[in-house]
Amino acid sequence: MHPVRELPSLLPAADAVVLCAPPTEETRGMFGAHRPASLKDGATLVNVGRGELVDTDALTRKVGSGRLRAALDVAALEPLPGAHPLWRQPEALITPHAGTFTDASAKDSATFLPRRSWR
Repeated sequence: MHPVRELPSLLPAADAVVLCAPPTEETRGMFGAHRPASLKDGATLVNVGRGELVDTDALTRKVGSGRLRAALDVAALEPLPGAHPLWRQPEALITPHAGTFTDASAKDSATFLPRRSWR
């Protein structure tokens, strides 16, 4: 775990970055357009915090180029529109931002995850 101020020195060497911060003055936009570009090729960004932490358009461009992978439990616009390009990216895993399980969760996960996992 590291504070936001250390991101510039940590990101170029990171294989994965997991954002689980709340939306505050310091964290809103913390992963703006410049941050996805500073990650090394093949890195994965995971956002389980809040959608407004990440510039979704900038991340979409980097994932679409094949440079980055993303696992998003939240997005700036929720639900993420069905026509959003991230849904069609094999390097993106989108989860439903659900903090609970239902009787259908195990079955749904068993069919959804194998289709979306990275090879």
